[in-house]
Amino acid sequence: MTPMVQVALAEDTAEAEELQASLEEAGIESKLESAVDHHPREVDDAPQRVLVPEDSLEAAHEAIEALSEPEEPEAAL
Repeated sequence: MTPMVQVALAEDTAEAEELQASLEEAGIESKLESAVDHHPREVDDAPQRVLVPEDSLEAAHEAIEALSEPEEPEAAL
């Protein structure tokens, strides 16, 4: 089994789930894990580590980068 490594740190669960969905669309397995043992605000929505198999790390980085790239405007006809 390939060890899981951190590919991203999400500020909250919603952001983590968005990243996880994008990775899944790219065919990359992922797992979420709390980034802190005890969150200072004591809320359920603590920062999340997004983990992927080590051998999928490069592809995961590319999938996440694609999320942040602005879409190119369509050329006028």
